[in-house]
Amino acid sequence: MLSVSDLSQPLERYIEHTLLKPDATEAQIIAHCREAAELGLLAVCVSPAWVSTAAQVLRGTSVLVDTTCGFPLGSETTTIKVAEAINSLRLGAGEIDMVMNIGALKSGLYDWVQQDMAQVAMACHARGAKLKVILEMGYLSDAEKVNACELAADAGVDFVKTATGFGPGGATIADVELMRRSIRPGMGVKAAGGIRDLATALAMIEAGADRIGTSAGASIVRLAREL
Repeated sequence: MLSVSDLSQPLERYIEHTLLKPDATEAQIIAHCREAAELGLLAVCVSPAWVSTAAQVLRGTSVLVDTTCGFPLGSETTTIKVAEAINSLRLGAGEIDMVMNIGALKSGLYDWVQQDMAQVAMACHARGAKLKVILEMGYLSDAEKVNACELAADAGVDFVKTATGFGPGGATIADVELMRRSIRPGMGVKAAGGIRDLATALAMIEAGADRIGTSAGASIVRLAREL
């Protein structure tokens, strides 16, 4: 099994410290961001309403501000998703995690799914930001998972992501391995959903994850530093 010393970069640089609870308060968001900065984590992931707050707290640090789009269902129109992404980038986000239109994929409406991703990807790239698309793997068959990864690649997406954390199931080793096999070189995989300890985070990285989205980022890193 992979150990912390085997990693190609510090564990902190994999972690997107996530706080998406609907009842998260301003004080909790601020504390969350300060914790990420103190530990040197790669990014925080907060809801769009808190992007401006996070950006202010993290100004002058290396911590990225990541936020969601079309979250958690993915069923907004493409126009709304593009507008939401642009607004979040204007407020200080550097990366966007957008939920795929799951129903459209399962309906075989592949052009719709691809264009939905592509329009948001273009909006992000035009503003120097990266797009991750959440596939919500718990709803999909293996064939649909592969199809979704291929559509994301065709759309110019930067990362595919396992789950919102609000749907059925979370990140699994099998899904991360499948995603890694199905995407193109240069794309990344973000594992998220139910990753709460160091062993699970390392297993996801060993399976092919480039990013770990977790609300337990601080405790995972602190434990790793004690080893």
